[in-house]
Amino acid sequence: MGDIFENLFGGGGFGGFSSGSGRSRANAPRRGQDIETTVTIDFMDACTGLKHDVKITRLEKCPDCSGSGAAAGSTPQTCPECNGAGQVKVAQRTPFGVISSQKVCSKCSGKGKVVSNPCTKCGGNGRIRVSKSLSVDIPAGIDNGQVLRVSGQGDAGTNGGPNGNLNVVVRVKSHPIFERDEYDVHCEIPITYAQAVMGDELIVPTIDGNVKYTISEGTQTGTVFRLKGKGIRKLQRSDRGDQYVKVYVEVPKNLDKKQKELLKAFEASLEDKNYEKKKNFFDKLRDFKEKFKSDKKD
Repeated sequence: MGDIFENLFGGGGFGGFSSGSGRSRANAPRRGQDIETTVTIDFMDACTGLKHDVKITRLEKCPDCSGSGAAAGSTPQTCPECNGAGQVKVAQRTPFGVISSQKVCSKCSGKGKVVSNPCTKCGGNGRIRVSKSLSVDIPAGIDNGQVLRVSGQGDAGTNGGPNGNLNVVVRVKSHPIFERDEYDVHCEIPITYAQAVMGDELIVPTIDGNVKYTISEGTQTGTVFRLKGKGIRKLQRSDRGDQYVKVYVEVPKNLDKKQKELLKAFEASLEDKNYEKKKNFFDKLRDFKEKFKSDKKD
């Protein structure tokens, strides 16, 4: 019964009439399989692009028999069982009637041709497995995990079919200073207390090299400024993302006695107007306490 229903749903008909299986011919040209490899590149190389050699193993057309599978001086012959069709018709009488279907020819395994004198290099398969190195162009702007397709560099096709493709999965190493967000670059820079108070000209690293940027007086820790167009170039485009630089004030440690005295004298010279956030905080705290007392009396 299993064979009966397999033939039924394979596309046969009743009463000796066959509508065909609807399957593609087994000996038709077939595209080769895609293959995949992974490469790991540096962060800066992903920003600028590069040529990278990759090692792959793929099926190639046998050079000795040119993919025919037959030894030199001989050629594959048309299969006498299926007359080159790669499939044979099978009629089977069942309780439902006569079912006609098509099956892959067992003599030629669906190839439509038989090789009586197989090539010794490929064993009659027409393809051999080869390891080789290819140079691949990795474009500027490629991101971690993206896949680069190299057309026609996969397994060789069969029966005259085209080659498959090579898919290169790109892994990008992290950077000690920069972090990437799509095409934008982020980094953090420490500044001294004096620089934050008085302002200063900073040397800021970018993927193109160092640039100068002036921070204003009273710069607070956590302030972020943007360097327009200093990010990563967008794939297949000429424009670029931006770079965002976050500054934080590094509190000095290990002060000696004289430094502490100078710092205390400096602190004593300051007024409320020098600490705007501190003043606002205590104003809000005072208002809260007064409101709390008033609500408690009511």
